[in-house]
Amino acid sequence: MSIYGMSDRAILREIGRRLKRKRLEKNLSQQKLADSAGLNRTTIGETERGTPFGILTLVQILRALNALEELDSFLPDPGISPLQLAKMKGKERRRASPQTAADNLGELDW
Repeated sequence: MSIYGMSDRAILREIGRRLKRKRLEKNLSQQKLADSAGLNRTTIGETERGTPFGILTLVQILRALNALEELDSFLPDPGISPLQLAKMKGKERRRASPQTAADNLGELDW
C-alpha cells in the first residue's frame, strides 16, 4: 500500500515500528534507549506503538540511536536549482508568491 493511502495514525504506527526495529538492531532495551534519549521508558513504548508524539521526541530518539542521518532521507534538503538561482540573481527567497485565482482552482473553501 502506498503511504498516501495510509491514515495519519497508520503512518505513526509505521514510524514507531521502524524506530523499534532500529532500537532492536542496536540491541537496546526501551529503558536504555529512554535513558540515552532523556525520555521516559513509557514514552519510548508509546512512540513504538504509534501514539502521537512530537518532533522533539523523534529527534531525541534518533540522536540516542545514533541515527540522525535518517532525517536526510526523511526530509532531504531540496537545495536550489540553477534556473531558480539565475532568476533570483543570488538573492535567497524569503517568502511565497501571493496566490492568484488560478492557483485556487479545484480547491474547496470550507
